[in-house]
Amino acid sequence: MLSPDTLDTDRALHIAGRWQAGRAGRFDVVDPATTDVLATVANGSADDATAAVDAASAAAASWAATPPRERSDVLRRTYELMHRDHEALARLITAENGKSVADARAEVTYAAEFFRWFAEEAVRAEGRYSTAPAGGARTLVTYRPVGVAALVTPWNFPAAMATRKIGPALAAGCTVVLKPAAETPLTALAITRLLAEAGVPDGVVNLVPTDDAAAVVGTWLADSRVRKLSFTGSTRVGRLLLHQAADRVVNTSMELGGNAPFVVTADADLDAAVEAAMVAKFRGGGQACVSANRFYVHADVVEEFTARLGKEVEALRVGPADDPGNQIGPLISSKAVADITALVDDALARGARVAARSDVPDGPGFFLAPTVLTDVPADARVVREEIFGPVAPVVTWHDEDELLRSVNDTEMGLAAYVFAGELQRAVDLAEHIDAGMVGINRGVVSDPSAPFGGTKQSGLGREGSHEGLHEFTETQYLSLAW
Repeated sequence: MLSPDTLDTDRALHIAGRWQAGRAGRFDVVDPATTDVLATVANGSADDATAAVDAASAAAASWAATPPRERSDVLRRTYELMHRDHEALARLITAENGKSVADARAEVTYAAEFFRWFAEEAVRAEGRYSTAPAGGARTLVTYRPVGVAALVTPWNFPAAMATRKIGPALAAGCTVVLKPAAETPLTALAITRLLAEAGVPDGVVNLVPTDDAAAVVGTWLADSRVRKLSFTGSTRVGRLLLHQAADRVVNTSMELGGNAPFVVTADADLDAAVEAAMVAKFRGGGQACVSANRFYVHADVVEEFTARLGKEVEALRVGPADDPGNQIGPLISSKAVADITALVDDALARGARVAARSDVPDGPGFFLAPTVLTDVPADARVVREEIFGPVAPVVTWHDEDELLRSVNDTEMGLAAYVFAGELQRAVDLAEHIDAGMVGINRGVVSDPSAPFGGTKQSGLGREGSHEGLHEFTETQYLSLAW
């Protein structure tokens, strides 16, 4: 049974196929539902980061030359092992992340799908053959592994964010060095163990947990052998990493912050809209980059929509995940609680009202009441900034042109949601929203078979789908004399 006790957190670094201690001591992982120390984990240093690249570089040529079918089989076995250990992985996620058991189970299913999808993509290697327009030559286009890939993952989906990067990297023939978030390293540790059990060769997947991300990731970006950076996290950190990556022109993929609008038109099916809003806003306690961040509801239905949404929110059960009846867990930290509370206070000071609020435990734990705000002015911070928590601000709209100006008046462009009675109108609205993904009459946009990513400062590149595989390849063309 997977647990902090069985994972050997004293030797949490996985380098060249060996589990080992870190050279920077150890760091604590806190249970956000109790504030107790859940585990003390080996802490990787800059020297450990270099050792991980040594191992990945040594294994790179052999793994790239491994037949695609063999790489596919390894990924497929890992998918099966994740389902074998499904419940244990879910419990591990709830322990270090705090999300409800139901949300954690859904994450494990979603995370495993990336291994299955990219097991299938690994054997779909493609290329092109054509005649040069001027004649006298043939053009052969191929795709080859980019090389050693540095993967940096966040705490909010500790399983899915790792598998969404590891899957395509291994399918493409890359070796990887992985740094999970310091808040949630245990899930990455468990998945790395499953990959080894599935037959991933030594050095192909290397894990370096650390509480000093700057030292580890900075070492990787300064190493000429690292040719790829795939990062999921805040836009602020993403900008810093892009500056570092620019020094060596490192191939980068960035999945950054969001500020997703949720648009409801006058003719929308309100039952469907409220049901989807509960998923889009409150899944994982609202701690997702694609969470609905601001609700734009037409004046004709705003009162009814807000009342229905408020009723659902007031019925939410908030508390530790060890009670399976709890639907919303804690936030990840006390700082998260303080930051979101400040956003709510700002909105109230600007004239917003609390339309609904659920009950929360007195403590311990980093709990925040799921809240619906109404009469929210468009310039409130809770509308302008990413909330990353269970607060739903409702803004009333009248004119469609003004609506679209407000929706697009942000540096972010990751996800959006549109609910309208007429599908054609919904699609038309979606096409005028500057976002990489739009859910139309549904509250979920993530799917391993679809290209996940954003526009503007929400990131670069795409994860999942066939595009996700190409993020870990370089294009080469051969010009053949004919």
